[in-house]
Amino acid sequence: MSAELSKGYQPGDVENQWYARWVEAQCFRGDETSSREAYSIVIPPPNVTGILHLGHVLNNTIQDILARRARMEGKEVLWLPGTDHAGIATQSRVEQQLRKEEKKTRHDLGREAFLEKVWEWKEKHGGIIIQQLKRLGCSCDWSRERFTMDPAYSRWISKVFVDLFNEGLIYRGKRMVNWCPKTLTALSDEEVIMKPQRSKLYTMRYEIAEEPGRFVEIATTRPETLMGDTAVAVNPNDKRYADLLGKHAIRPFPEAKIPIVADDHIDPAFGTGVLKVTPAHDKADFEIGLRHGLPLIDVFHPDGTLNALAGPEFEGLDRFEARKKAAEKLEEMGRLVKVEDYENNVGYSERADVPVEPRISMQWFLKYPCQQETAEAVASDAIRFRPERWKKTFAHWMENLQDWCISRQLWWGHQIPVWYRKEQAAELQARESLDAASAGSDLHVGIEPPADEENWVRDGDVLDTWFSSWLWPFATMTDSDGERSATVRKFYPTTDLVTGPDIIFFWVARMIIAGFRWEGQLPFRNVFFTSIIRDKQGRKLSKSLGNSPDPLDLIEKFGADGVRFGLMRIAPAGTDVRYDEDQIVEGRNFANKLWNAARFRQMQGPADAAARGPLSIFAIDILAKLEALEADLDEALKEYRFNDAANLLYQFFWSEYCDWYLESAKGDFFEEGTPASKAATLWTMDTVLRRFLMLLHPYMPHITEELWEKMGCRAEGGPAFLMQTELDRSLVMHDLPAETIAAAQARVAAIYGAVGRTRNLKAEYGLGANRGVKFIIDPSTGDQGRIDEVSVFGRLAGAGEVIVETGYQAAKGVPAILTAIGTIYMPLEGLIDVAAERERLSKELAKAEDELKKVNAKLSNENFVSRASPEIVTEHRERQSQWKSRVEELGRMIENLAGA
Repeated sequence: MSAELSKGYQPGDVENQWYARWVEAQCFRGDETSSREAYSIVIPPPNVTGILHLGHVLNNTIQDILARRARMEGKEVLWLPGTDHAGIATQSRVEQQLRKEEKKTRHDLGREAFLEKVWEWKEKHGGIIIQQLKRLGCSCDWSRERFTMDPAYSRWISKVFVDLFNEGLIYRGKRMVNWCPKTLTALSDEEVIMKPQRSKLYTMRYEIAEEPGRFVEIATTRPETLMGDTAVAVNPNDKRYADLLGKHAIRPFPEAKIPIVADDHIDPAFGTGVLKVTPAHDKADFEIGLRHGLPLIDVFHPDGTLNALAGPEFEGLDRFEARKKAAEKLEEMGRLVKVEDYENNVGYSERADVPVEPRISMQWFLKYPCQQETAEAVASDAIRFRPERWKKTFAHWMENLQDWCISRQLWWGHQIPVWYRKEQAAELQARESLDAASAGSDLHVGIEPPADEENWVRDGDVLDTWFSSWLWPFATMTDSDGERSATVRKFYPTTDLVTGPDIIFFWVARMIIAGFRWEGQLPFRNVFFTSIIRDKQGRKLSKSLGNSPDPLDLIEKFGADGVRFGLMRIAPAGTDVRYDEDQIVEGRNFANKLWNAARFRQMQGPADAAARGPLSIFAIDILAKLEALEADLDEALKEYRFNDAANLLYQFFWSEYCDWYLESAKGDFFEEGTPASKAATLWTMDTVLRRFLMLLHPYMPHITEELWEKMGCRAEGGPAFLMQTELDRSLVMHDLPAETIAAAQARVAAIYGAVGRTRNLKAEYGLGANRGVKFIIDPSTGDQGRIDEVSVFGRLAGAGEVIVETGYQAAKGVPAILTAIGTIYMPLEGLIDVAAERERLSKELAKAEDELKKVNAKLSNENFVSRASPEIVTEHRERQSQWKSRVEELGRMIENLAGA
């Protein structure tokens, strides 16, 4: 043994010192010149503004398990880390700070000075989440850490834009977009979250201009936009309004005559069948406006307040204030028919959490390349989705692709690499459509600015943050100059991607498209979608609900390994995680159990590795179970069943090894042992501990590395660290015949089964903790007709004395059980107060009979059986069976007491 283990495990000290040693020894670095099989994975870059939450812990623990396991399989591993510049989130954070500390806006500073502030903020706060990932134990290659605003990465972004523009896939146009009134930028459809709302439905009347006194009723949830109405529309097949086509309705305010048009989009069954058409403030209305040549009247400022076109009394009002005022004015005019409660879905900005506005805006758009290759890669399982059900979601999105709005009205981000010649800038920027075919020489699109840059004006927008991260798998590994780096040649395509299903469109699909377009191949082979973490009530974790614990607090309290292992045990693939801190406590307890088991082994002294000696059946059994664990774990990890793997590890070590094997083997260190049996037991313990530490390491890297060193597990001349040690694939018992192993396991199963039955028998009579109980075993009724493992049985059963007597004749009433090793009797004399026990059991019997009577009554009632759901009826039949068995059992126990 190398060094004595402390009495208690202190995770903080162990984890910090081991992480520092790994980093110093460059254990995490992927060697691009290695001849080993490559394994690579890129971290989903967290926002530079981010701090660690449990979702990050789950995602990055899984990635670390994959990376560490691959290293121990002998592969050359690159886990590439980095952060995303998070355009909207970062700019908003700095703007808030600017307003608070300097009472200024970004416009007061100007673009260049404001960006200097953002970079200062990034350098000061941007590395927080990286340090937190290190505290979790993530084995990323930190020498290759990337940031989406790095100069080399930024050149990639510009190159991609230029390529796509020159191919005619990027264009500028005036379109209806999702607009965030808070961050003042366009959003893609994927950045809009639909939320159910309790709204109001306003029914109002518009007068027919050609028929004074005749009105049509129109239902809307947004009366604040009626000032932008430029038509009223009905379905051409709706006979109720056929005579109104070609006539005009009078918009209440600002008063104006607007045409009544026919359009197939109108659903006659919805509301009154009449629609107010506001082309500047609704996507469907915009399309109707295009079909009928209607004018656009935008009554909103970009920040969601109303402008002069809405009229003097509305100008400057917030949109929701204007809604109330519009309803009030309609009522004053006698034009408001009714107001009803109404439930609908409203689009919210994912980042700003405010309702978005449909808005006509000049933006840059992308027509996706490589759509067919991308769809086929997933459909054919060239890229495997796990769980597989996400393939359907992906396919649906690919079948309904919309052009991607890639421009954002921000300053922080990759500024669009487009310059307009100064003399023509105003005219070019005002064009309703601009692309490579129509640009001419007055537009410069390039990675570098034009040579006479002073004569040009650069486009002020930046690119959508996702336009940078869709290049992440390959742009992090190589430069954009056309030379494929040694890193990308070695590690691309990557092997796995671990991410959340919420960004399947934002990121996963787009990365596949980009991989095919710029690298000519898929970017990864497997995608594992993590689950959503919820609390025990099924609610998503959030700060506002107070149900989202700080992972760093958990790590401080339970250790990083405890948090990792506890979380992985409750994270089944394909279903939501129900977070329970008790499971994190279990993770810590498991670390303590491992530590104490290793310490117990250390206390027994050194072993002669060459002198194994004959193995007991209990040693053979645990070694066979170890081999089964290795095979089962291999299968679970190949299938990405991470929680199954964690539970296999837990069950083997806590139950099979500690609870059963160690307890069965303790006699070898005391009066029952011989030098040979002790040597064999020490060899077995060392073998199990050494190989188990290897298996557990990806889940609990710090404690396993510590025990590997302290227990002297490193082989002579072997790697300096456990994390660099290849898994031992040799068979532990290669020299034992299969029939010998099978016979030993069968006998051990019989003994352990008998012990379990015996423990239950003790518990029935309230003797579970009593270690003075005498048992008499009649082996003649057992499988072998004899028992050679009396001392082990007695120790495991908690017996004071075990007598083996073939053909034993028990007195009447002595409790007995028939087991695979024979009939086991438990005389009760002197152990219990018979009268008190009879009274206790009689009370339990009366209660059980009462419960059985109740359930029998329900099941004999035909009305109940015919009307109750099948599930309820099945539940009652199960209860009936349980209570019937309990009544019989209690009756037998009372009868046994008669002879005591």
